[in-house]
Amino acid sequence: MKVVTWNIHRGRAMAGLFRPGRIAAVIAELGADLVVLQEAQHYLRRGAPMLDAARILRDAGLRLLPIAQRPDHQGWRSNLLLARADVRVLRGPVGLQLGGWEPRGGILAELDFGHGPLRVLTAHLSLGAQTRRHQGELLLRAAEADGRPMPVLLLGDFNERREGGSALGVLARRFAMPPPLPSFPAFRPTWALDRILVDPPGLLREVAVHHTRTARHASDHLPLVARLDLSAA
Repeated sequence: MKVVTWNIHRGRAMAGLFRPGRIAAVIAELGADLVVLQEAQHYLRRGAPMLDAARILRDAGLRLLPIAQRPDHQGWRSNLLLARADVRVLRGPVGLQLGGWEPRGGILAELDFGHGPLRVLTAHLSLGAQTRRHQGELLLRAAEADGRPMPVLLLGDFNERREGGSALGVLARRFAMPPPLPSFPAFRPTWALDRILVDPPGLLREVAVHHTRTARHASDHLPLVARLDLSAA
């Protein structure tokens, strides 16, 4: 199973005009089963859809999963969840309030891709280290939702530049930490701000950065891609 996290910078490259069609093109070339996006919302028209969901379904076979609290919006606090068209939705998706000055948020869903329940958590964490530490605690609680044991996938833009710092130090209590892969800035990746974590660790088979010309000209981040073996759960 192929999963992706990508901060799409509100449809703009490092320097350029609003081009959401480029985002849809990269999603199609990824060929993923699950894609989570951050900063997928207009700056001023927050209720207006930013991406062409019909095009993404047609070209990538992924459907946008609406958030229970805001079914009339694309996503939750700029976070979007796209999944393979045949996925079974067991719970949610629901928006997570993570606080912070920005403010930030995430998504919780329980999905079945044919190997049983998988708890999916997405997040876009804050810039301040102390706030990120608190957000890490909130994500740990969400990972233990209702005390029902199941494999957990946590992915998103963590805004962490230091290994073991703030949110990563908190999340290491439950999740194994794969080697950091720089995905920002897109034109010369230096910082590993984007992360894909799993529990149990045997789910994770491979992590890579999707470094193509199309992706470099679509956002200021590059997509981070992982392959999972759900049978290992």
